[in-house]
Order: sequence, then structure tokens, then C-alpha cells
Amino acid sequence: MSNEVEILLVDDSPEDVELTVRALRCSKIANKIQVAEDGAEALDVLFCRGPHKDRTFPHPPKLVLLDLKLPKVDGLEVLQAIRADERTKAIPVVILTSSKQEKDVIKGYKLGVNAFVQKPVDFEQFGEAIRQIGMFWMLINQTPPPGAFAESKAREREAGLCWRNASIRCNLGYCNASRQRCWL
Repeated sequence: MSNEVEILLVDDSPEDVELTVRALRCSKIANKIQVAEDGAEALDVLFCRGPHKDRTFPHPPKLVLLDLKLPKVDGLEVLQAIRADERTKAIPVVILTSSKQEKDVIKGYKLGVNAFVQKPVDFEQFGEAIRQIGMFWMLINQTPPPGAFAESKAREREAGLCWRNASIRCNLGYCNASRQRCWL
């Protein structure tokens, strides 16, 4: 499929993009790498908007490599949007940044990042770090199928399970757990 992306690389540094793509390709880890130069473009790719509207949700990227300091929309906001949407929340996201700030690490993990990697300054160490990240996330790690979270929500709805507490059945749109109207 021509619009299928294996890795979405979100970085505004042309040098880091070139090094990352070269390391992934030399290691034969990914064939289709989409580069987004800012957070807004990354969100357009992920959510099939704007110039990326011909992409489809059934084929999300298998991995997002995300820088933090980005123009337009910063990396943590991109991560928050990915984790907030049922269609994208299962996509592995690795923050790949030059930031050494502890608050960035903490916030990244609070928002649901899968890994936080500080970019090595040394060229060879950078290439090796990218190779190892790619090997693990693209070849070793088993991810849930696309839409896994959206499908589970739909199954809960079909089974009449409460959206607030999946172990409690709802009674004709009235939640037995909260005594409020449900979306069923």
C-alpha cells in the first residue's frame, strides 16, 4: 500500500533526520519512513488530515520517533494527542530528544510515552542508538493490532457494559454504577 508508513520520524533538525533515516535504512529496519518537520505535520500524518488525508487509520505507523522541541506543536502535545485518541493510543512512541531536563522525562512518561532516549552527541553512538531502537520496536516488540482500543470500546458497548466500569452492565442507557445516563 503506497500510503502505509512504518516509522513516523518527527524532528525539525535536518541533520538528525538524515542521521536517523540513514541508520534505519543501513540496518534494513524500515522501508517506509515518513518525516514530519513539526508537531502540526505529525498530527496531520497520524490523523489523516490536510495533505495526508489519503492515508487511512487501518494503517497507522508502527512506531513514532518524536523530538520534544518542535515548531508549531511541541512533542509533548503531540504525544498527548496520540494517547487521547482510541485509534492511535496503541502506537509505540519513543521520545528521541537532546533534552536532559528531568521534567521532560517525567511529563513524557506521565503522558504515556513508551521510551525516552536522549540523543547521543557522538555520530557513531547516535547511529547505534537508532539501530537498537529500530531493532527492538520494529522487529522484537509485539504491538496490539491497529484499532485494538477502539474495537474493545465497541465490544463493551455491544455487550452493554458500562463505560465507567466495564464489569457492570448498563440498564437501557442508565448506568448502574454511577446512576447517570450512559452512551449506550
